[in-house]
Amino acid sequence: MANLRVGLIGCGNISGIYLKNAPAFGHVDIVACADLDAARAKARAEEFGVPRACSVEELLADPEIDAVLNLTVPLAHASVCLAAIEAGKHVYVEKPLAVNRDDGRRVLDAALAQGVRVGCAPDTFLGGGLQTCRKLIDDGDIGHPVAATAFMLCHGHEHWHPDPAFFYRAGGGPMFDMGPYYLTALVSLLGPIARVTGSAHATFPRRTIFSQPKSGATIDVEVPTHIAGILDFANGAIATIVTSFDVWSANVPRIEIYGSEGTLSAPDPNTFGGPVLVRRGRAPEWEEVPLGHGYTENSRGLGLSDMAAAIHENRPHRASGDLAFHVLDVMEGIHDASRDGRHYMPESSVDSPSALTPSSL
Repeated sequence: MANLRVGLIGCGNISGIYLKNAPAFGHVDIVACADLDAARAKARAEEFGVPRACSVEELLADPEIDAVLNLTVPLAHASVCLAAIEAGKHVYVEKPLAVNRDDGRRVLDAALAQGVRVGCAPDTFLGGGLQTCRKLIDDGDIGHPVAATAFMLCHGHEHWHPDPAFFYRAGGGPMFDMGPYYLTALVSLLGPIARVTGSAHATFPRRTIFSQPKSGATIDVEVPTHIAGILDFANGAIATIVTSFDVWSANVPRIEIYGSEGTLSAPDPNTFGGPVLVRRGRAPEWEEVPLGHGYTENSRGLGLSDMAAAIHENRPHRASGDLAFHVLDVMEGIHDASRDGRHYMPESSVDSPSALTPSSL
């Protein structure tokens, strides 16, 4: 089959791994890249052998480009997606889908009207680690899932990211930045979320950048930076999720699933590999489970490749806009619940994506 011809918009920090991985996965040819900074687009094109660098407007107007890979900052996600869709192109966007559910819904509605696909990161749930977890749960290895915990605790990104201010503006904060990895993993393992509540707070109103090239500059914090949520899944399981940019150190699991017959300890959902640990019933020790699936290294772009294959095969793709919208709906719902002092019932639902078998791609 002919590969999907993709134009990349947004040549920042994350673009390198997509450009590196695309040729290895197949199904996709990145044929152009664009950025508001023309020099940055030119540099990326030269570094990774992309045929041309151009303006955003030129990329969107090119009839030879089938799809747009949208790697812009979160505040621009919806507007760039809508422009691509209006141009008749499929779109795959970095997480989150949008900074609020209204913009996210506009993206999905526009794509439906145009007959094009929307895909969205993260695709880490397709990696060997979380797919091994999925099989263990589907096979009943820990019995019926009863509960889960998920923790992402750190002290922010200003010590390493070259331009960290957007992490503390609309569409940022620990829930919108890192929550998609954890929530997407949980939904892929346990199914849709039916009710949420939570508490959210910003501990530090101002942050100092320690990374280069902006070391010493300050950031005004506009979003909550410590969020605790309770998730009621449609299958009856109850999960606790805590995401924070306010914690210096912690000794907690990334994700654990507690079943009627045992416990599953899942790997970091911001990675593709393991380890995967299981402790059944009253067993005295944890058992490390060999990974039964591929894609255990950094495989960002796997979701885009799956979307390209799904278009050709006329089947649903796994890292879908519907999945991303459900995660967005839940994230905003946790913030809404904290602000309003109530539970929030997500307006969306989604089936768990089909498992990724070795022959799927």
